[in-house]
Amino acid sequence: MLDQYLTVKGYGEQEIVIEKSRFIAYVNRAESEEEAVQFIGQIKKMHWQATHNCSAYIIGEHHEHQKANDDGEPSGTAGRPMLEVLKKIGLHDTVVVVTRYFGGIKLGAGGLIRAYGQATKEGIKAAGVIRRLLHRKLWVTLDYTWLGKVQNEVQNRSLRLDNIQYLDQVTLTLLIPKGNEDKAAQWLTNLTNGQARLEWGDWTYVDQPVEIA
Repeated sequence: MLDQYLTVKGYGEQEIVIEKSRFIAYVNRAESEEEAVQFIGQIKKMHWQATHNCSAYIIGEHHEHQKANDDGEPSGTAGRPMLEVLKKIGLHDTVVVVTRYFGGIKLGAGGLIRAYGQATKEGIKAAGVIRRLLHRKLWVTLDYTWLGKVQNEVQNRSLRLDNIQYLDQVTLTLLIPKGNEDKAAQWLTNLTNGQARLEWGDWTYVDQPVEIA
């Protein structure tokens, strides 16, 4: 698992008009090629009368799966520029389809490259970009007499408190950034004079919004 990576928050769409041609960008997260192909198929079915439904996706921890499709536009003027936008931003697990309804004015190769690139970027902005940071769950079980102190200290340190379970004892679920496990465990042990029971859980990602220019 990557320590962190960028992807889109979810589904988004945006339309731009250039020289009377409509370019409608559809963006979504896809964590497998099957998901990407399915999304592309859905958009093509929805816009079966469109002049072109060009697409691109980039999937995998190391961008193992990449594909660009010009769907009838001159070679290299649609799918490739769309894929390059995904790469430039640094996105993972993202699929984009740009539907074009021809407006009667030819844009030329350069114009098409700019148009599909711009549409893709606007679609990504509409979807929103997030940074996914790898964390590990840490369950901290202690007597209720420690709860107030530990909660306050957790808040002061801006640690992520995911859940609190109230039983015979109280259990706090903290999300610890990768690389800080030993430091966090030692800090909690010292804070509670060794009275807390610590148990590590699964890895999970915490999402942070990212602004793109």
